[in-house]
Amino acid sequence: MRVLTWNLWWKFGPWQERRKAILAVLRDLQPDAVGLQEVWASDTENLAQWLSDDLGMYGTWAPSRAPDRWQRRLGDPTIAMGNAILSRWPIADQDVVQLPAGPGEDDGRLALYARLDAPSQPVPFFTTHLTSAVDGSAVRCEQVGVLAEFVAAHRTGTAFPPVITGDFNAWPDSDEVRLFGGYKTAPAAPGQVFFDAWDYADPARPSATWDTANPFIGAEFGPSVRVDYIHVGPPGPEGLGFVDSVRRVADRPVNGVWPSDHAAVLAELRSESGPARV
Repeated sequence: MRVLTWNLWWKFGPWQERRKAILAVLRDLQPDAVGLQEVWASDTENLAQWLSDDLGMYGTWAPSRAPDRWQRRLGDPTIAMGNAILSRWPIADQDVVQLPAGPGEDDGRLALYARLDAPSQPVPFFTTHLTSAVDGSAVRCEQVGVLAEFVAAHRTGTAFPPVITGDFNAWPDSDEVRLFGGYKTAPAAPGQVFFDAWDYADPARPSATWDTANPFIGAEFGPSVRVDYIHVGPPGPEGLGFVDSVRRVADRPVNGVWPSDHAAVLAELRSESGPARV
């Protein structure tokens, strides 16, 4: 099972060229399940729908409750923003949970769940986007607590471990990432552990998904760091859901344009329906 997580940078920059590049990357990688963040929609168009239609995938999208800050940056009060999930298989169930906000303006963070009707076992699949404030670690810790309880409520009824994707806006050694993992500190939800898929990566591979080599970021927003994650619960029977490989993708221009300000993460998870693709 090929899983991707990617922050699409809403509707900033050279948008028409960027969305063609985003589509080209997804066509090339052919993921089975995709967690997307900063996905925009208007009254007449929805990026998640456009992508899923073109790729022949199923999709679901959940809007932020508070897009005002983003709308002011873009200069368009009519555009919505949210998270989306695309799937090669039908979506049998879905749900949304609102995440707590920090002091000041609510930035409308949420987590989206979809139960993917995969051939061997249903897959409990999640995507989220935590607050981006540099000093917001305490808020992100609250958010991953809610996220962990949300996962616990939707992970039953299948042998496939939950798969959680998203832009955590946090360094790998941060309190919030360690708390969510639950194996370097007490877990956010009792008895619940998630492994960072990157722990299975080749150490020689580049890891930064927020990379100052990307011209949409620039050195003033450094340093380069990995902030985008695929977390997976402990493997099920016969290694179901085990991380066979993981790598950074979408980390270079496509036809001269960078698809997003974030690189993506792609993982191959073991399934009962056959060997992982490489």
